[in-house]
Amino acid sequence: MNLIEITSLSHPGAEMFSTLTEAQLRNKIEPDKGIFIAESPKVIRVALNQGYEPVALLCEKKHIEGDAQDIISICSERNADFPVYTGSRELLSALTGYTLTRGVLCAMKRPTPHSVEEVCRDSRRVVVIHGVVDTTNIGAIFRSAAALGIDAVLLTRDSCDPYNRRAVRVSMGSVFLVPWTWLDEPVNSLHRLGFKTVSMALTDRSVSIDNPQLVQEERLAIVMGTEGDGLPQEVIEETDYVARIPMSHQVDSLNVAAAAAVAFWQLRAGNRH
Repeated sequence: MNLIEITSLSHPGAEMFSTLTEAQLRNKIEPDKGIFIAESPKVIRVALNQGYEPVALLCEKKHIEGDAQDIISICSERNADFPVYTGSRELLSALTGYTLTRGVLCAMKRPTPHSVEEVCRDSRRVVVIHGVVDTTNIGAIFRSAAALGIDAVLLTRDSCDPYNRRAVRVSMGSVFLVPWTWLDEPVNSLHRLGFKTVSMALTDRSVSIDNPQLVQEERLAIVMGTEGDGLPQEVIEETDYVARIPMSHQVDSLNVAAAAAVAFWQLRAGNRH
């Protein structure tokens, strides 16, 4: 372990935790050099257990022999010179712009993106996240996907990056558990992989989400739309089904994260009832 005491906000090497924007961390020009920030010991442990490669750690002094002790040990086993930046709670809060969750941040290398074919190869249920930009919603959808039987996540490029710091935190590390990648082709391109597609939307041809034909599909892609406008009409028209969640008290829709959780549970593979 290479313990580095931070005494100022401009300490060399710590910029990944402070001055770099999410776009700079992602590094579209040189994707192999991109990193992301995982926050809190629990989330960091999930990433490490899934084989993600740590770059550096930032933690309060008191956590070096506390909450971060096992994390530091794991990282140091992989790299004897693994840098651990540390300082007072006040300084680190000023450095990052927020109070650290359990006092620990870990910068990690972004893995090489998988192809849609790789991610979907053994999948029976996938979700297509179309144009969802809110980090909290992305994190919540991933958490529900991991818990409720979704095998893979596909996102359109106008959706929020799942490795966004807040999305990772809200997901409680589920972004590391469910395979995901970007979908650069139309939703109906999933037909070639054997998927039927269902848009979650309110239209004249929407069927109830408990329609028996939906759950009987061997491979199904559930398409969720953006928070405000929902799915574009052209996306709805190209899907095999359109489904709605029955509502009470004249409520017409749910937040996309809540709607996703309901859809995942109802349409899970093997749900024949």
